[in-house]
Amino acid sequence: MDRQELVHLMLGHAWSSPGQWPRRIGMRWRARQGSVEPHRQTRRHSRQDQTGRDVIEVSASTLRRIEAGRVGIKGPALNALMDRYGVTDAGLRDTLLSMAKSGKQRGWWAKYGDLPSSYRQYIGLESAAEEVHNFETLVVPGLLQTADYARAMTSEDAFEPSPEAVERRVAVRMQRQELITSGKLRLVAVLDEAVLHRKIGGAEIMADQLAALLDAGKHWNVTVQVIPFREGAYASMLSSFHILNFGNGPGVVYVEGITGDLYAEGEDVRRCTVIFNSLRGAALSPTDSTAMIEEIRDARRNE
Repeated sequence: MDRQELVHLMLGHAWSSPGQWPRRIGMRWRARQGSVEPHRQTRRHSRQDQTGRDVIEVSASTLRRIEAGRVGIKGPALNALMDRYGVTDAGLRDTLLSMAKSGKQRGWWAKYGDLPSSYRQYIGLESAAEEVHNFETLVVPGLLQTADYARAMTSEDAFEPSPEAVERRVAVRMQRQELITSGKLRLVAVLDEAVLHRKIGGAEIMADQLAALLDAGKHWNVTVQVIPFREGAYASMLSSFHILNFGNGPGVVYVEGITGDLYAEGEDVRRCTVIFNSLRGAALSPTDSTAMIEEIRDARRNE
């Protein structure tokens, strides 16, 4: 454990047991890319874990349970770790101590016990974030979907979920959106124009979804921009992604995939932020995006 991992640890506790922060994200990300770096990292982490155990006087198994979010950490122990790893910023120390206290509470999503662990994990991240930058190439961002749109998407899952399971997924998505309506989360969404044309659920459901996008754009904490077809090729046009920012904590990039979800930090967050800013530059302004959405919505209603 080092200073950066200490911050990650407390973020994990703030998101509580239903969805924990992936342990040592940076190492796992490199491992997926076939790097030999994780082997060197493992030796370094062993030495750091010994230091962490010595500071708070716990066994190796207890430290592992703390890192995994299975047990909490008390204020005095956390203060000792922050002293050891040089966390001197008063605001960050207060934030981490607050996270340690809130980590005793279970997230609202815990009642949906059948959710995939990867989805629970993302909900925890999202619930703790202050701002999300989301780029989508094919579908409306989950935080802006209508219930009918979400239901139409979920029903087409290749694993054929039961009607009850579909409704639970839709309920979760609707509850996630309270982050937006309550003003707790700022969302900047950049969409490929294809998102507006794909008739998920049919013309009527799609028209309602486009109307919901227009309504969402009226909120102070939501920005919607569209990259038009005429733009041609642009950065990252083959990959949707989320950037989650946590105030004083480190940011995270999330990429959903068929074979597993990926989380990245550090330099990858900086790189994806540069790409996202490029996407915003390629997109229409929020005002012009609104005009395009209105035009396509009206066309759907006349079908």
